[in-house]
Amino acid sequence: MDRTAAVARETAETEVEVTLDLDGEGETTVETGVGFFDHMLDSFGTHGLFDLTVRCDGDLAVDDHHTVEDVGITLGEALAEALGDKRGIARFADRQVPMDEARAEVVLDVSGRPYFAFEGEFSQASVGKMTSYMARHFLRSLATNAGLTLHAEIRGENAHHEVEALFKATARALDDATRIDERRGDAPSTKGEL
Repeated sequence: MDRTAAVARETAETEVEVTLDLDGEGETTVETGVGFFDHMLDSFGTHGLFDLTVRCDGDLAVDDHHTVEDVGITLGEALAEALGDKRGIARFADRQVPMDEARAEVVLDVSGRPYFAFEGEFSQASVGKMTSYMARHFLRSLATNAGLTLHAEIRGENAHHEVEALFKATARALDDATRIDERRGDAPSTKGEL
C-alpha cells in the first residue's frame, strides 16, 4: 500500500511544497528559511520515520508566523492524503519524550475529528528566529488539517528543549498511531470508517 502524498499551497504570504512517505526511513530535506523550524521538522521526520521534504518561501521579512502556520497546514493535508481511508491503522497513541530538564507529552487519535488542546508555557519567547508560541500553533494547524485529536503538554526551563521534545513526541505518537496493525482489515472504528 502506497502511503505517500505531495501537497502544494500558495498564498500571497507563502509558497509551500511538502512530500511525505509515512512508511519511510526518516530521510528529510527541509528549507523554510527559519533555521530552528528546519531543525524541528528534520527531527519530526527522523523520529517519526517519515520521509519528508518541506520547502517554503515565506514572508519572513514580516515574521515567522505565516511560514510556520502554512507548513503546518500543508503537512496536515499531506498526512490526511497519505492516510487515505485509514484502513488498518492503530489509530490511538501517546508518547512522552524528555530532553534534559524538559518533557513533552502527546496523546492523539487519528479520528478525522480535529481538536487541539495544549498545556504548559514556553520558558523563553523565541528560539533562534522562531517564536516559541508558533510550535503550539504549528501543532494546531497540523491537527486541524490532518483531522487529528491532539492533546499536548510541555514542562521545562529551556524553550529549545521544550519545543524539541514536543516535536519528537508528536512524531513518535504519529508513527505509532499511523502504523498498520495486521490484525485490522477495516478502519479502527465501530462506525466502520474514520
